[in-house]
Amino acid sequence: MHATGRVWRFGHDINTDLIQPMHTVFKPLTEQHRYVFEANRPGWVDLVEPGDVIVAGRNFGTGSSRPAAKLLVDLGIGALIADSINWLFFRNCVNFALPALSCPGASAMFTEGQHARLDLAAGRVENTDTGQTRHGTPWTPELLDIVAAGGLLKQLERDGLLVAGRSDG
Repeated sequence: MHATGRVWRFGHDINTDLIQPMHTVFKPLTEQHRYVFEANRPGWVDLVEPGDVIVAGRNFGTGSSRPAAKLLVDLGIGALIADSINWLFFRNCVNFALPALSCPGASAMFTEGQHARLDLAAGRVENTDTGQTRHGTPWTPELLDIVAAGGLLKQLERDGLLVAGRSDG
């Protein structure tokens, strides 16, 4: 699984309240998107383009288990690269098919507007503007399969373990 895109740079400790503010959780999904990063990057949702990549520092996604990763996917974010990603947020990224890689020191490789390339199978991050690379932990074939299927629910549907549109199993 590869992803390439323009970089949006974020700092350390970006929590789920910054990604998906609590006051938006019960709003219709189409309205929730308008508030992503409103507290620390007002207007960002109007600038982001499909395929863009978020590059952040340590502890990205700490906080509640709200599905903030889904909002990033719905906005068209192509990948997330961070020095470290909260384990629960990472799993939400996998479940919603957002390629995400913890790679210590990766945030120092980028300035906003540069371009990143991510290879999940190799755990490799590259700044395509400078040629600088770093390696994080490669994804397992099982995780790659979930993302390739379009997320966990789509994988379960594909494999006949979940019938789309049914809630009784």
